Amino acid sequence: MAEKIKVIINNRQAFRDFHIDDTYEAGLELFGNEVKSLRGGNANLKGSFAKVEKGQVYIYNMHITPYEFSREETDPVRPRKLLLHKTQIRQIEVKLLQKGFSLIPIKAYFKRGYAKVELGIGRGKKLYDKRHDIKKKQADREMQKALRHRNR
Repeated sequence: MAEKIKVIINNRQAFRDFHIDDTYEAGLELFGNEVKSLRGGNANLKGSFAKVEKGQVYIYNMHITPYEFSREETDPVRPRKLLLHKTQIRQIEVKLLQKGFSLIPIKAYFKRGYAKVELGIGRGKKLYDKRHDIKKKQADREMQKALRHRNR
């Protein structure tokens, strides 16, 4: 039986700006009103990143709009702890010590009722890499368009 995954937000800039090598699934430590807001899709991963500090992984600049019916106020961009196994954290730390690697959130979703974030370890793309990707994507689109018209 396939697991039911409800994707809330995607960080499309992650694939545009980085070459993603490895991906990890991490749980998100949230307050109740943040979960309600996340279920409503009121979140943004744009400009967010993750860091390893004192053996723990935290996500920064992930904006979760406060739930409108909540009684307590929370900071929408507060650092949130990510839940990973110690071995995974060590693997991430070793990879991040290499020059040029960053830990980037790719998407946030719900899996079996739990809020999760997919993290990618990536290296920043150069401008010419981005141009090459754009040309390749455009050529693929034109080829698909030509195939569609040919099959009619």
